[in-house]
Amino acid sequence: MSEQLGESERADHVELAVIGLGYVGLPLAREAASVGLRVVGLDRDPKIVAALNEGRSHVDDVSDADVRRMRAAGFTAYTDDACLARAQTVVICVPTPLGEDGGPDLGAVTSATRTVAGRLRPGQLVVLESTTYPGTTEEIVRPLLEESGLRVGEHFALAFSPERIDPGNTTHGLRETPKVVGGCTPSCSVQAVAFYGKIVETVVQAKGTREAEMAKLLENTYRHVNIALVNELAIISRELHVDVWDAIRCAGTKPFGFQAFRPSPGVGGHCIPIDPNYLSYKVRSSLGYEFRFVELAQEINRRMPEYVVRRAQDLLNTAGAPMNGSRVLLLGVTYKPDIADQRESPALPVARLLRERSAEVFFHDPHVAAWSVDGTSVPRVEDALAAAREHDLTILLQDHSAYDLPTLADTARLLFDTRGRIFRPGVEVL
Repeated sequence: MSEQLGESERADHVELAVIGLGYVGLPLAREAASVGLRVVGLDRDPKIVAALNEGRSHVDDVSDADVRRMRAAGFTAYTDDACLARAQTVVICVPTPLGEDGGPDLGAVTSATRTVAGRLRPGQLVVLESTTYPGTTEEIVRPLLEESGLRVGEHFALAFSPERIDPGNTTHGLRETPKVVGGCTPSCSVQAVAFYGKIVETVVQAKGTREAEMAKLLENTYRHVNIALVNELAIISRELHVDVWDAIRCAGTKPFGFQAFRPSPGVGGHCIPIDPNYLSYKVRSSLGYEFRFVELAQEINRRMPEYVVRRAQDLLNTAGAPMNGSRVLLLGVTYKPDIADQRESPALPVARLLRERSAEVFFHDPHVAAWSVDGTSVPRVEDALAAAREHDLTILLQDHSAYDLPTLADTARLLFDTRGRIFRPGVEVL
């Protein structure tokens, strides 16, 4: 399939064009195609485009069979932005990584917006789904689109709808998760709500784009702060001779006023360790002071890999083995169980710190074939249980369902469980 649009295709009516076919954009395209919408996708990576058009997925939550069904329903991926010209709705789902100034790098957003502006026509709906700070849609996206000469609310509609994709979640997919939508004007909101109402079960209308943008950051800041709280409690509880895991279990029996969060070796993925920075950046740049809750949570969660390595060193010392020269096996290097996504995984700083202390680091992950730290490959073992028997220390960093945890506990020489899954004598738990 050509990545360029033919003349006959240019004239076809398209109900949705998705810009950015990653972990947000591709599930959206899949759901839209599944309800009968004609969908096209635009991505700057020709390898991704070619693979999708051949029926192959690069996203954990979208299978090759899903892509083949999308193709059968008329979906085509392009590198040619001419595919935007006939789309009734254009949704921008490009990455917003953390920039050097601590805020989001909006380079991909501005580039995508300029591309849309070049193809913008009256009656279109444009939606930004990329996570960013409150004000981005009005202050960055709107002016760029209006350089086309068309006006928001008069000639075209513009809205923000935060993505709520939870990789690996088989219970709450895109369709089942309520979709928050905020438009630049009331008419923009009406048009955006009507569009998403075709794809998801519940649409929640926000007061405006800023409220929709803030909702996304609030969700992830809430989790970030509470994870930091329980991580610090884990450190404190050990010093106070308290079993923090049992305390959490007991507190979790309260039927109101409490939600259980659990300690971890650190936070990973794009959302938790990255998104709260956008809010912190906006507060700092616009109001001139720090968002102290976020700053403190970042500090606590960032130091968890160092705490894990310190505990690992203590465990080896207790067994009469120095960290220097010890063979340490890391199990699970992705940021969530049962997915291949490694973004911001705490496994990376853990491995780095172990190497700095002259440990020999090995890894196993059923979802990762090869892994490197700072450009240097980490040897992969094929049999996790056999390797745990041979290595001086095994650290469970991610509790993939493929791991036989009871057998692992019986097999490993020394086992450090950072996920609180194995409670038995001889197993060190975070």
